[in-house]
Amino acid sequence: MRLIGATILTLLLSLGSATAAYADPQPDPTADSATSDSAETLAAPAFQMPFPCGQTWTGDSDDSSAHQSWEIDWNRGSTPDADLGDPVVAAAGGTVVIATNQGSVNGYGNLIKIDHGGGWTSYYAHLQTMRVSIGQTVSQGQLIGNVGNTSKPGNNISPHLHYEVRLGTNYPANIQKAVFDGVTYGYPDQTLTSHNCGNPYSPEQVCGTGYKVIDSAALGSDGAVYLLYNSGNGNNCVTTLKSKSLGTATATTAYLEPQGGSRVTDSGNFGYYAGPVYVNAPGKCVKWGGKAGASSYDSPFEHCG
Repeated sequence: MRLIGATILTLLLSLGSATAAYADPQPDPTADSATSDSAETLAAPAFQMPFPCGQTWTGDSDDSSAHQSWEIDWNRGSTPDADLGDPVVAAAGGTVVIATNQGSVNGYGNLIKIDHGGGWTSYYAHLQTMRVSIGQTVSQGQLIGNVGNTSKPGNNISPHLHYEVRLGTNYPANIQKAVFDGVTYGYPDQTLTSHNCGNPYSPEQVCGTGYKVIDSAALGSDGAVYLLYNSGNGNNCVTTLKSKSLGTATATTAYLEPQGGSRVTDSGNFGYYAGPVYVNAPGKCVKWGGKAGASSYDSPFEHCG
């Protein structure tokens, strides 16, 4: 599934390695200094696969010389670069404690680590892009990054997601068998379909940097519509996030109207959300709303000024 540069392959063969020629770099456990594990061990979170709902991926645990025990490398494409840029989502909710490039330190490249509490943490390595920051709270299924091939300088790996779960701090004994949807992963290799069916996008990710949610309304069980504000530029933003038929294009709408001005609407068939729609309305009230499925919401003119 993954490939490694010819130079590294030659080195592995010269050392008599019997492992596959697409091994991950050997991680350095001492480099992981941003640990916030709890002394109290709690029940494991209800982990799901680190990919959006309905996607099918093949995991590989035994074809990397760097793996210590139960780590998994994920691919789904038929060519080496097919998975580059594919979305990666949180396997469970928690707090981001690492979101940095650690390539020159331990070979993980762009690494995200999520603390789930009770000593449980999950790792997402080699990312092309990191879409969360240290200290940010994330929900299960939220988009956190994209599949990539970042690693140590000069280490030529093809795109894949390196995923692992740890309990406590005694590396590598703390690496745990992965469990998805209540079932232990079928080591060493297994193809699975994700049941991580939350919307991978947050309102802040849709609207962009600097926007904060100031109001929201449920659209029955079909989704929710959010009003956000950016104090830096004075803009409002509205987006409607779906909760059903995720990844399937269905009718979804988001709109924003400044009092005395024209309504801005984004309406169409979308897989995850409608919007963002932006309006600059200093000193004015705004009306906002949206629709998903059979449910809709229309606010009065409010949030004035």
